[in-house]
Parts: sequence; structure tokens; C-alpha cells
Amino acid sequence: MEDVNEQLKYVIGRIKEIRTQKSISQLELSVKSNLSQSFLASLEKGKKQPSVLTILRIASALNVSPKIFFPENDSASNDDIKDNIINLVKAL
Repeated sequence: MEDVNEQLKYVIGRIKEIRTQKSISQLELSVKSNLSQSFLASLEKGKKQPSVLTILRIASALNVSPKIFFPENDSASNDDIKDNIINLVKAL
């Protein structure tokens, strides 16, 4: 299983990547997601960890599915995926 910290880095990296691809500033995302700009900046710097609710708010604000933030792993079983999600939530 991949280290939880590496998974969180991936999720946070995807958030920033998608935001910049869509040419959305942190300020604009903060307004759309009802999250503070300082929180988003800290999140993108890896100083904060997103909750599930935060991921859902950001996905909605970016008009994407939350699953876009997570790596696809065709070889992973449903149990592996479930374990990964549980570990991410526990890490929050």
C-alpha cells in the first residue's frame, strides 16, 4: 500500500494542477468553494490537509468529479480502494 502522506501529496497536487489548468486563482476558488484563500494557500503548500468535505467543496467549485483528485489503479481490488479511503480519512 502506498504511504498515506504520498497519497495526500498526490491529492493536493491534483487540486492545484486542475485549478491552474482551469486558470482559476486561489481567490476565485476560495469564493466558489467557501474556503478561505489562506487555507487554500496552506493546503497547496502541504501545510494543511483537506477533509472529505473540503475535497467535495473544491471539486464542486472546479466543476469536476472528486474522483479526479485520486489516482486510477486498475489493478486495485475494491478492498484495496476501501482501505485507502479509510486510511486517508483516518489521517485527517
